[in-house]
Amino acid sequence: MTNDAFSGVAYLLEPFAETGIELDLLAGGDVGNMVNQAILTKDNPLGDVLYGFDNSFLTRLLEEDVFEPYTSPAAANLPAEFQIDPRVTVVDFGDVCINYDKSYFEDNALAVPVTLDDLRKPEYGGLLVVENPATSSPGLIFMLATIAEYGEDGWRDFWADLAANGVEVTAGWTEAYYTSWSEYGGGQPLVVSYASSPPAEVIFAEVRPEVAPSGVMESSCFRQIEFIGILKGTDNLPAAQALVDWWLTDAMQAELPLNYFVFPANPDTALPQDFIDHTIIPANPLLLDPAVIAANRDRWIEEWTSTVLR
Repeated sequence: MTNDAFSGVAYLLEPFAETGIELDLLAGGDVGNMVNQAILTKDNPLGDVLYGFDNSFLTRLLEEDVFEPYTSPAAANLPAEFQIDPRVTVVDFGDVCINYDKSYFEDNALAVPVTLDDLRKPEYGGLLVVENPATSSPGLIFMLATIAEYGEDGWRDFWADLAANGVEVTAGWTEAYYTSWSEYGGGQPLVVSYASSPPAEVIFAEVRPEVAPSGVMESSCFRQIEFIGILKGTDNLPAAQALVDWWLTDAMQAELPLNYFVFPANPDTALPQDFIDHTIIPANPLLLDPAVIAANRDRWIEEWTSTVLR
């Protein structure tokens, strides 16, 4: 079972058939919905393997004890910071960040915001669209970024200022990116998206530009790490282990950047030049301990909703 975002590139799993194992793919919805399904059905799991949950939901799944411990031999190559728990395996990472429409700021002779505090300024009023953290994974990640930046004492004030400054809120990334963002005809030149969105714009353009039309506000970036895990109760343990192993092979890892637009977890995997040329790895991405996220996520979402939408 995977999240809907990966379902769009399910063709990446086709080479796994060479192992002789038949693979069925179940779309679990967005990350939050997929995690809920995995927890509610843990006594009779819907699948053998769960992929696409991230560090904002990791501890919740671990607390519910839904995974069969398994350490892939290939995981030995992963950096120490990715050796997180023997029940799950890190397979990719990326960064949720504010993206900006370069042409808008050039045409309006307006400086691109550099810090989150800049977004409180009147000149950026009504220019930012974000996703609701209750319904969107990047929306949740960006909310966590503001908590990491301002702490418990300051993050709600930041959002109150954004609400007063006309921030737009959408249910999900697709609406924010393809409807509200100015690059696609919307009214907001600032959107919560990904550090890897600029290379996607270049690669999928009808006429490929030399430079990406969007940029990334690096100070806003929060590191998103994705995992795969074997669900307890599987009747196909050897096959499930083989799938986890395969996900870490160079053949699969090398396909992730230009198809799923994430960085492979294996540091030995070569990155395509297009990806290198048009994306960034933030030097100091914002982070929170997954255990802290798990302990406070629901409360934080309620407080965000009360602050921004009510």
